Amino acid sequence: MRKSIASRPRRLALAAAALSAALVLSACAGGSGDDADPGATSGEPVVGGTLAFGRVAAVNNLDLNQQITANNAFAIDKIFEPLVAFDENGEIGPWLAEHDESDDGLVYTFTLREGLQFSDGTEVAPDDVVFSLNRHIEVGGPLPLTAPIASLEATGEREVTITLDAPYTPFLSELSGFSNGIFPADFGGVDEEEFFQNPVGTGPFVVDEWDPNGDISFVKNEHYWQEGKPYLDGLVYKFVADDTQLRQQLAAGQLDAIDTVPAANAAEVDADASTVLSRTEGWSTEQVFFNTQREQFADRHVRRAIAHALDREGIAAATTFDTAEVANALLPPSITYSANDEVEALDFDVEAAKAELAQSEHPDGFAVTLLVASGNAQRAQIAQILQESLAQIDIEVEIESLDIAVFRERFFAYDFDFMLNSGQSDAPDPNGFITFQADPEGFSKSYWTHFTDDRVTELMHQGRTTPNGDDREAVYHEIQQILADEVPYIPLFFPANLKATTDRVHGFTVLPNSSVRFQDTWLAAE
Repeated sequence: MRKSIASRPRRLALAAAALSAALVLSACAGGSGDDADPGATSGEPVVGGTLAFGRVAAVNNLDLNQQITANNAFAIDKIFEPLVAFDENGEIGPWLAEHDESDDGLVYTFTLREGLQFSDGTEVAPDDVVFSLNRHIEVGGPLPLTAPIASLEATGEREVTITLDAPYTPFLSELSGFSNGIFPADFGGVDEEEFFQNPVGTGPFVVDEWDPNGDISFVKNEHYWQEGKPYLDGLVYKFVADDTQLRQQLAAGQLDAIDTVPAANAAEVDADASTVLSRTEGWSTEQVFFNTQREQFADRHVRRAIAHALDREGIAAATTFDTAEVANALLPPSITYSANDEVEALDFDVEAAKAELAQSEHPDGFAVTLLVASGNAQRAQIAQILQESLAQIDIEVEIESLDIAVFRERFFAYDFDFMLNSGQSDAPDPNGFITFQADPEGFSKSYWTHFTDDRVTELMHQGRTTPNGDDREAVYHEIQQILADEVPYIPLFFPANLKATTDRVHGFTVLPNSSVRFQDTWLAAE
């Protein structure tokens, strides 16, 4: 069962019309979507059928070690699975293997489930685990295994032992991510490119047909280790580029579920007798990101001026309709050691914004371009609010709205001034989120901002070796305060995971990273 969240708005700085709209939708949010949980089952699960799942981005790559974006990650995790995994509450437990840890935190022993098979019917062996994790270590990729692994070896018929050079607190959390899925040694005897066109894993589904620019369809893995699952015979990810079309196709019964419900439409979906709103707590933070390679945004005073110029409470209320919590700190409250209630963020204060800008190298303002992905009505609205807000301090903003694929190409190439995007954790430990957004040597160079702070880097490494407890909490709280002061990005709000299904769908289990465990899903008879 999924845990519903209750938003906790602090203050609403809105025009009367926007406030009224927010309150109307908020009043509707306690209806069938919150009470009728699509993860709940009604009677015995029905076996069979194909579920059509609408998504706003196509799957274009299935190499688990090389990918990070949700369009690919949440298809990859239907094919490959890790040794340990987190559940819908973010709790880590055994998945493909049970594990033991030595008292000094250096030796981890994993014992594979008995009879575990790949989707082609071959047995999963310790050598497959060793090959898979070594390949990830060699590739690195956007979500590397950064634990100080001294040795990784098969030590028994179903046993793998991983020895670390030093204690590494987030090790199991790191292993639980989709990028540490297990696949056959030597790619099952084919080359890498061929393997990832038709991959073999232990997951509940197997690729059937795939158009990298369109849909991907899966069939059930007949050798799946969870007895009786998946219940579905098939699963189709339907590419629908516009979120309005997603809702229309769901309402018309052309789709059984959709991956995205804009906050503005949550109450509408909830009120429809034929659809069920899924609202769960997530691990993402909606943010404004600065490219600090740009002259203006290399200036700390400019970034702080913009932070003061933005009414985050007003933005959250106007664009999320009481479905999100205002962000003061980087880490979502659902992640351990979030400091959202402790961090002293830069308040909305236009005069303070002007004063900060006056201290900068650009006291008279400047012109800049904001990069936004098209097809997302919420971000389009946020972009307009930013444009109007920054005009008050003589910063002229041009909004550049691009197809999501081109949008990603642009920011991956650091070809932007500043942008709207979200940060998303792939595992429950805070290290992953902090590393991706604040490590100047990491894959994304501090989430494509190129931000560097020596104290943050020092603390980031310290947090990896400090045992869980008060000392580790203090490390992450200090990191979040520094980031709030230096403002390489401005956290705006923590969005809920908003998805929807028809009333035929049951067992729709949403994880905090926004993926869905479709092995638990079934369709009621029509």
